[in-house]
Amino acid sequence: MRSRFVLIVLIFLSINGFAQSLENVLNPGPKLYSGVVFGYNGGFGGQLNLTITNFQKDFPLSARFGIGYTAMEPGKSADARRIFINNATNGTPEERGWMWNLNFDLLIPLSFLTNSHIYLGPRYSMFTANFKYVGGNEDFDVTSNQFGLGGGLETQFPLVPNLYMVFSAGAEYFFEGTLKGHDTAYSPDGDDVNPREDYSYSDADEAVNQPQILGRFMLGINYGF
Repeated sequence: MRSRFVLIVLIFLSINGFAQSLENVLNPGPKLYSGVVFGYNGGFGGQLNLTITNFQKDFPLSARFGIGYTAMEPGKSADARRIFINNATNGTPEERGWMWNLNFDLLIPLSFLTNSHIYLGPRYSMFTANFKYVGGNEDFDVTSNQFGLGGGLETQFPLVPNLYMVFSAGAEYFFEGTLKGHDTAYSPDGDDVNPREDYSYSDADEAVNQPQILGRFMLGINYGF
């Protein structure tokens, strides 16, 4: 009697294990894709991505996390100097700008376009504009951190198993952020710190090219694990 019970238990465990294995084949667990893209995003830059797909059976959405860097036009050096520092004009201006950005997207597959999807999600940017006056003893940064939204269309083309070429086009919109430079800050709500003369946030925003509406056209690869 006891041996029969043990045999029944072993058969049950075997059937259960087979069923779980079959379920894993029919509905495999989440899959990861890593990728890198380069192109235009308000300037030339690139982005590293990590995508998670197939959360559970019949769940169509995927999630993507990304971190990127973009070289950008910083703004108007003479105006930035007056608004954040002083009215001096000596020295030879040199300028550069860049943005670090963090992205999260939900990817929605398109049934009428193979290996394509719409993506949409929040953004966070960390922008820096550096203005240097050689011979004028001025070298200062103007920074802003902003939240935003982005979206677009992306298509993948298989190259070899688990390796895809990616084409992406879209746009991003960033909300106004406080502009800080030297010991001065201009805020969208008018809560400024040590503003120069009668300058306001609109003057600072016009002088410094912080992200606002950016077109996005990227090309890269994705690799699935």
